[in-house]
Amino acid sequence: MAFSLAPRYVFMLLAGLLLASFWLSLALGPLSLPLLDSLQALLRLCGVPLDGAGLQQAELIVAQIRLPRSVLGMCVGALLALSGVIMQGLFRNPLADPGLIGVSSGAALGAALVIVCGSLLGLAGLPDWLQSSALALAAFAGGSLVTLLVYRLGQRDGRTHVASMLLAGIALTALAGALVGLFSYLADEQQLRSLVFWNMGSLNTASYARVWPLLLIGLLALAWLPRRAAALNVLLLGEAEARHLGFRVERLKAELVLATALAVGASVAAVGMVGFVGLVVPHLMRLLLGPDHRLLLPAAALAGASLLLLADLAARLLLAPAELPLGIVTALIGAPFFLYLLSRGRY
Repeated sequence: MAFSLAPRYVFMLLAGLLLASFWLSLALGPLSLPLLDSLQALLRLCGVPLDGAGLQQAELIVAQIRLPRSVLGMCVGALLALSGVIMQGLFRNPLADPGLIGVSSGAALGAALVIVCGSLLGLAGLPDWLQSSALALAAFAGGSLVTLLVYRLGQRDGRTHVASMLLAGIALTALAGALVGLFSYLADEQQLRSLVFWNMGSLNTASYARVWPLLLIGLLALAWLPRRAAALNVLLLGEAEARHLGFRVERLKAELVLATALAVGASVAAVGMVGFVGLVVPHLMRLLLGPDHRLLLPAAALAGASLLLLADLAARLLLAPAELPLGIVTALIGAPFFLYLLSRGRY
């Protein structure tokens, strides 16, 4: 069931929600700042000449902790939501999820390998920042390799069969999950704790070094995906119809799978496993705006960024000064909301 609301109003609401979420994420936390102080600190960081009296602490907190965390959250939320739109368009199913092609499970396997076998690989003696980089690179490589294998298994007679790719993704996701379980069984107490917390996702390791790659990927996605909106719209009619209309379907499917692997792999490598964003956000935006990908893609990016910022805000505040894992919060928000949408759709 779709809601009747003009697209321009939807985009105005989404833009306002994102700005408000970003502002709150800069101000609130275990040590909350006045809203005006956080805004003035951000403006001073952007080069706006304002009186800095009494803003030294706010500037330090915003610049070193809150700003990279908020920007990272926006990038991850937008990329996961865009990946969900791509997968739902590729599989022609509004219940499709980016994890269907195995990228999330592959990233978890790569991270488990480094966490549990890092000493055997010679990583134990490295500095902490190098160990963190090795973990992110292993997660990204694992997600990319599993996605490539799923894509290859889905090819027959020079064509990529979506149903075969789906089945291969399910099988390899189960296999990767079993291997992660094996690594969890072999891990010691500290390794098991690190593995469990990584699989739950968090933004508490945010830094500018992690922001720049995701920001670059996000900008590339926002520049490239709108050019594929018409092809995604035609693909909803079926692959045969898309071929008759002159679209290069096989190349399109390869590009979409590659884009999803890059976006989700980089996101999971940066913050760990975060679920439901790529499933709930595209579904909700489709109810508001319809199936037109020219509207769906930018709307999903705005809504996904807002959702992850709000989820991270809840993770910081609910048990402050302790912090809930981000994946738990997104699941607690996403699963009931998605069930609500499904129950409304029945009628």
